[in-house]
Amino acid sequence: MEEDDKPAANGCGKMQRGGQNGAALLALMEKTGYSMVQQNGQRKFGGPPPGWKGPPPPRGCEVFVGKIPRDMYEDELVPVFERAGKIYELRLMMEFSGENRGYAFVMYTTKEEAQLAIKILNNYEIRPGKFIGVCVSLDNCRLFIGAIPKDKKKEEILNEMKKVTEGVVDVIVYPNATDKTKNRGFAFVEYESHRAAAMARRRLIPGTFQPWGHTIQVDWADPEKVVDEETMQRVKVLYVRNLMISTTEDKIKAEFNKFKPGVVERVKKLRDYAFVHFFHREDAVAAMSVMNGKCIDGASIEVTLAKPVNKENSWKQHFNGQINPSSENLLGFPNQEDGAQKSLGKPASLSAHLNGQHSPGSPEVERSTYSFFPGIKLTPISMYSLKLNHFSSAVMHLDYFCHKNSWAPPEYCLYSTTSQDGKILLVYQVLISSIADDSQSYFMPEKLCTTVEDAKELAAQFTLLHLGKH
Repeated sequence: MEEDDKPAANGCGKMQRGGQNGAALLALMEKTGYSMVQQNGQRKFGGPPPGWKGPPPPRGCEVFVGKIPRDMYEDELVPVFERAGKIYELRLMMEFSGENRGYAFVMYTTKEEAQLAIKILNNYEIRPGKFIGVCVSLDNCRLFIGAIPKDKKKEEILNEMKKVTEGVVDVIVYPNATDKTKNRGFAFVEYESHRAAAMARRRLIPGTFQPWGHTIQVDWADPEKVVDEETMQRVKVLYVRNLMISTTEDKIKAEFNKFKPGVVERVKKLRDYAFVHFFHREDAVAAMSVMNGKCIDGASIEVTLAKPVNKENSWKQHFNGQINPSSENLLGFPNQEDGAQKSLGKPASLSAHLNGQHSPGSPEVERSTYSFFPGIKLTPISMYSLKLNHFSSAVMHLDYFCHKNSWAPPEYCLYSTTSQDGKILLVYQVLISSIADDSQSYFMPEKLCTTVEDAKELAAQFTLLHLGKH
């Protein structure tokens, strides 16, 4: 979504620029009855369509389209996207030269039509050898606010945000992992629209606003994963948060087995949250309704269905070497002492290319050494407070990736065989036990190595590729 959409002029007068087929666009408008307006950095077709009554479609009806040929326009795009349903609005991002910028947003009238567009048009060959990508649009309405005093309650934070920003809907605050009377030093502020959130983000830029005398950190929250209903109907894993650090996996399993003995397959706990795996989905759903809000070891827990890893749409943040503009910066702040992060602590899909390269725009790893002089001050840090460009090893990258997605650390199991010439060959199998969809949690490369170090590195590379494959 664009933060500023200032009407400029009707696009008809500019349709000849950059070799565009103005006659074809005019014919499209006459045929469909839709209007077409040139706006700041984009051209809007429809919004609303002819005869539309009532409010715009709800969130979830818009798809993001990437890898569009730069000389392709609405006269070719509209017929393709009409195959999935009625278009409410198509916004094609434009260059000043008159070419498109390679991506667009298409809003349908229903969520079902948007999901159908993703299903039938993702990787669609729109021209010979040219394949477009279609995924859900990240219409982000949530901000991450960091460096909040830990003694502030939800009501205090909510009131403070309402004082200086408009359109605040809710504030999400999580208790400290070790002291439930305090917050974790960060919160998520939900706004009524993407535009309201964007305006609030500008208003809250550090240095311009200091609530409670503190300089806060402000950025977009990582958008919540959108998982289609069909996939969610198969989930049989519960995500449990706000546990006490001291609560054990055995205790969690016993508590969730109370309402129906023997239904829990296994529990994986990490710090103050856990994944509870059930043998049957119906038992998971029943346990969720019974256990949400219950107290375990004095802590009131939150229980939801775990969202499966989305292995298909990881490309959506990276098209033509660019970042999806609706998601802005998806890299989180360095962790605070309580592990502050910009997502809601639920598993998220891989947000970087993992084909042996760094994500677009990230610098190459600088592998230099520097002299250590007496008196230099050293500060203890966690490796998880670093960014991806600090890691050159796939093993470390996989560990970092699992941590950032709130998963258990990867587990490596070493196997060996003997080659025809008598050499010992090694291969690691990697277990990612926190993957919620159970489609594949074990990963093993098809090549063997002669050293343990190479085998482990290869296994980590293989796992990362499969978790983030296009």
